[in-house]
Amino acid sequence: MDELLVSLDGVSRHYGRGRTETAALCNVSCQITANARVAIVGPSGSGKSTLLHLIAGLDTPTTGVIRWPGLGSEADLRPDQICLVFQTPSLLPTLTVLENVELCWLLSKRNEADARSAALQILAKLDLSSIVDKLPDELSGGQVQRVAAARAVVCEPRLILADEPTGQLDSATASKLIETLLDSAANSGAALIIATHDPAVAGRMRAQWRLVHGKLE
Repeated sequence: MDELLVSLDGVSRHYGRGRTETAALCNVSCQITANARVAIVGPSGSGKSTLLHLIAGLDTPTTGVIRWPGLGSEADLRPDQICLVFQTPSLLPTLTVLENVELCWLLSKRNEADARSAALQILAKLDLSSIVDKLPDELSGGQVQRVAAARAVVCEPRLILADEPTGQLDSATASKLIETLLDSAANSGAALIIATHDPAVAGRMRAQWRLVHGKLE
């Protein structure tokens, strides 16, 4: 049986208070094991991003419990354990493409001497070698998204989370990005969880979880 990495038990996330309170997630229970390949699907506003942020330890539930039995405590989570490809731009604006990807490696406390070669290797896989010295504001939206994906997988984390990673990409580039995420997960025995509206992306996962109005069906 594959190792249990993350478990959610009765997790809800509400924003605001009183009359303005909104339930982003409602009583969600699920488990993520090593080698899982899951697409989280559902309409916009259904809670997909909120669920990924909670799994990544970037947000805390209003009610319910999240545990990371295969990764340690929440305080111990690092980029070589969980990495998230954000839906919105997340690159540091003062760092070059290469430096943004290197930073993830350095934050995982790996050998500093290997950071550059690891970053260059994953950028090459995503056809980004020609822009390694550019700053984020010099890139197209699609390039930003691919750099963010490179940054997420450079450390070969145990759990890869991606929030609409192909939203700004053409079909060919999107396919190559998903292939890179799948290859990285396979090479490290990691779980891969992708929130997506794209049926082609969802179809490449082994399982699909559907969120509707914050409830997991």
